[in-house]
Amino acid sequence: MVRRLTKGLSKEEKSWILYDWASQGFVMIVMTVIFSLYFMDSATTALGGGEAASARASAFWGLANTIVTIIVGVLAPILGTLSGYKGIKKLMFTFFAYIGILGTIGLALVPEQLWWLLLVVFAIASIGFHGANKIYDAFLVDVSPKENMNKVSTLGFGFAYVGGALPFILSMPLIVLAQLGHVNMELVTAYRISFWIASFWWIGFSIPMMKNVKQQIGVDKEPHFVRKSFIRVWTTFLDIKQHKPILIFLIAFFLYSDGLGSIIRLAVSYGETIGLGAIMLMMILLVTQFVAFPCAIIYGRVAERVGAKKVIYFGIFTYVIICAIALSMSPERDMRFLTIMFWCLAMLVGTAQGGIQALSRSYFARIIPKEKSNEYFGFYNVFGRFASILGTTFYGIVVLFTGRPHYGIGIIVVLFVVAAIIFRYAPDDRDYVDGAARKE
Repeated sequence: MVRRLTKGLSKEEKSWILYDWASQGFVMIVMTVIFSLYFMDSATTALGGGEAASARASAFWGLANTIVTIIVGVLAPILGTLSGYKGIKKLMFTFFAYIGILGTIGLALVPEQLWWLLLVVFAIASIGFHGANKIYDAFLVDVSPKENMNKVSTLGFGFAYVGGALPFILSMPLIVLAQLGHVNMELVTAYRISFWIASFWWIGFSIPMMKNVKQQIGVDKEPHFVRKSFIRVWTTFLDIKQHKPILIFLIAFFLYSDGLGSIIRLAVSYGETIGLGAIMLMMILLVTQFVAFPCAIIYGRVAERVGAKKVIYFGIFTYVIICAIALSMSPERDMRFLTIMFWCLAMLVGTAQGGIQALSRSYFARIIPKEKSNEYFGFYNVFGRFASILGTTFYGIVVLFTGRPHYGIGIIVVLFVVAAIIFRYAPDDRDYVDGAARKE
């Protein structure tokens, strides 16, 4: 099946796709599921235990993600302009990837009672992951022609879900058996082994990307190029302002990415605060990965026929339904109802998450000037990385003041609705392929 899906792709395109597979273990184990559970257990215990401590831990988790988002958002345009110089892009990608990998290893070494230090190391690892991924996204224009971008990008996200699920499957039995007391191992040790697995998975499957993908598009270095890269950030911003269709898309992208990112980051802590157990949450999120794999590829296939814009619209609408389900999930409701609703929520996320992210990436790559791709992707990543700052911040504030986790979901519905309205005025990506005239 893999050979059939990747038929006709170049070695560079396949190597690029494989990095999505490599880094997704970090997303699944650290950003989404296992570290979230580990942190919630550690912080809740350290803060005194009980529902109030659990709500505070959930709020701190949301606020920590906000801080990471701000740091990465500030770095993104600078990384974009610096990586636009020849010979710099691959070097910066490698540097941030290894920061992420070493940070993941660090999570296995920090004592569990130091919950605040766990958040610091998590932030370092996340900055490394996001920094590498921002540059990785910009490599799409180096490895693939415009007519292939939707396919390559969605295949990357599709294979990423399997690449995230497999190390998670390796980790999950140890954690479950340790939690049930069926193995002679402390639960904290099982958690730490999973972080080692994520780091080795990441570095091992990154090798083809490191070896085969090279920068093809860039500008020559000039004297004081680091200082001048900051000037280029401003000139790129002014340039984007002159391209109204690109600016409209970036604003809509920021809003729906904020909602999407918030849901991803808060899923586990939200599930715990409404009473779902760790084993149930891991099962749900594992199944979600396998739902997401074919759906991301289906999104790409449909986009080839009707264009990415219409498919992204569909994904936004799906997330409105997801938020409506979450709003109905008060902790006082019957646990059977909450479990069923969380399963529904997770499966809907699986159908849309990878597809909308992958098509946003390829949509943007198709509508921007190719010769300015690195700088433009820097701003794409500003809007993408600042995404979740609104959702996670308001969620954290609302939960801290009310103790009601489902109230924090209300702002996310608004984000998706406003995004859909603005995205209506974005251009059709099919007008930008095969030399078609740009509609500015």
